[in-house]
Amino acid sequence: MTRPLRLALLGCGTVGAEVVRLLHEQAADLAARIGAPLEIAGIAVRRQGRDRGGLPVDPGVFTTDALGLIKRDDVDVVVEMVGGIEPARTWLVEALRAGKSVVTANKALLAEDGGTLHDAAAESGADLYYEASVAGAIPLLRPLRESLQGDTITRVTGIVNGTTNFILSAMDATGAGFAEALDEATELGYAEADPTADVEGFDAAAKAAILASLAFHTRVSAADVYREGITEVTAADVASAKAMGCTIKLLCIASRGPDSTGTESISVRVYPAMIPRSHPLASVGDAFNAVFVEAAAAGQLMFYGRGAGGSPTASAVLGDVVAVSRNRLAGVRTPSESSYAALPIRPMGEAVTRYHISLDVADRAGVLATVAGVFARHEVSIATVRQASASSSGGATPAARGVDAILVIVTHAAPDAALAATVEELRGLDIVRSIASVLRVEGGV
Repeated sequence: MTRPLRLALLGCGTVGAEVVRLLHEQAADLAARIGAPLEIAGIAVRRQGRDRGGLPVDPGVFTTDALGLIKRDDVDVVVEMVGGIEPARTWLVEALRAGKSVVTANKALLAEDGGTLHDAAAESGADLYYEASVAGAIPLLRPLRESLQGDTITRVTGIVNGTTNFILSAMDATGAGFAEALDEATELGYAEADPTADVEGFDAAAKAAILASLAFHTRVSAADVYREGITEVTAADVASAKAMGCTIKLLCIASRGPDSTGTESISVRVYPAMIPRSHPLASVGDAFNAVFVEAAAAGQLMFYGRGAGGSPTASAVLGDVVAVSRNRLAGVRTPSESSYAALPIRPMGEAVTRYHISLDVADRAGVLATVAGVFARHEVSIATVRQASASSSGGATPAARGVDAILVIVTHAAPDAALAATVEELRGLDIVRSIASVLRVEGGV
């Protein structure tokens, strides 16, 4: 054993407190795995005198001076669990430029300005690890970054937000509406008091950017990700999905392929979509996460587990701490970024997908032919057409809602721009009372 490696912990919330507890409980094993003991040099917090629930540390390690803690000469590894863009970016850049190893769970910062962190790490030869930023305890980023480096990843499809997955799973199981399922998620602690980041897809979009960056050797930011949330998903949509043998999930999808000019590019998007119940992701319920990876040689791989929570996230953080500590003792580093491909981002309009469209239409001769003509003009092929039942239309009969008939149309695959233009023209038809819903269909239904 050599001298202890000293850790500066930034943040002591749910995850930070669990990291402290595990460092204490597993001290001997961690020291044996690393080759040196780990010690906490300091813990930066907002309020120094707050009750920490009997954490097994000397109260003297707490400080409100995060930057001062980072700059200390006796600090080897900086572990950031605060979140947000600033001051976390300033702190981590300072640590990396000083050659200190950094472990972070900050998906928002990595998705918005990960390039700055990677550049600082490369300049100083420091380690930057961030397994906990996506999918909690699931070992996902390191396989993408290391295990699959000899392969070509073509597509990553995932459920990476536990809150929205819980809500959609509850709607599927009980027939509840979005608001009712959100209330249940809030009561059980799965949803924040302000759930906007989750239900509007911002959280999933940040994670999609990180996954795409690693999978396709290209810097991708959250601004590059097309995003839709789940707030418009209705009980009628869920019922319609069931009628097709599908369920609805908020998916992050990152794919690689040629754009309209034949140039190799990538598409990254987040939206609710219908997937067949036979798809591996369809059975992922509750607040669990799962990511489905497709690679040229390895084929199809799936990673599944708890995507959030204090203990699962702390597990991922400590895994990174062990890795960077071993590197530090050996005098080596693991490159945190491979962005040589620098592939262009394909516009959402060029993404190839399918639509499920529910129309309230006039019940008279020629309606279907007129509707079909709109699809034909935009070169979108119709796969199926059916008249929906009253139960799949929100529980009221068409007459009670002043609607003559309800058509549900599922298309074949087409560019999203053509599908969107089709929907826009349908809105202008006098025979279309309203477009009740539009959802994408994924997974080969």
